[in-house]
Amino acid sequence: MPQTSHHTHICSFLKKHHVATLATVDAQGFPWCSNLFYAFDEQEMELIFTSDEATRHVRDFTENAAAVAASVVLDSKIVGKLQGIQITGVVKKADDERYKEQYLKRFPYAVFMLKELWVLRIDTAKYTDNRLGFGKKLYYER
Repeated sequence: MPQTSHHTHICSFLKKHHVATLATVDAQGFPWCSNLFYAFDEQEMELIFTSDEATRHVRDFTENAAAVAASVVLDSKIVGKLQGIQITGVVKKADDERYKEQYLKRFPYAVFMLKELWVLRIDTAKYTDNRLGFGKKLYYER
């Protein structure tokens, strides 16, 4: 994947952070949000996370295979430093051993409590970075 300025900024932001909010919808159309720790695969533009199959968000994205949304935000009271990203994509089971390696490299202590691994393939992203100018938006599309 060619490195563009937008791509570089987005990847840099995702690598610096580790918690995303995942938004799902169940089969009846009811929304749900959950927070999760993620490892970022820059090469594939994917977020890798672990979660038990019994959780509501896993049931949502396995029963209702529609796209999910996620966000990662830098919390700051200083408006000029606000940054955040909104993502859409699809979640799949992380069957490849490389996902486990990447996740454990980021969170070594997770080896003691590792549940099922999942991958959120980023299809679109909108990154806001007020340090680049108030309300400056950068976009990524697969």
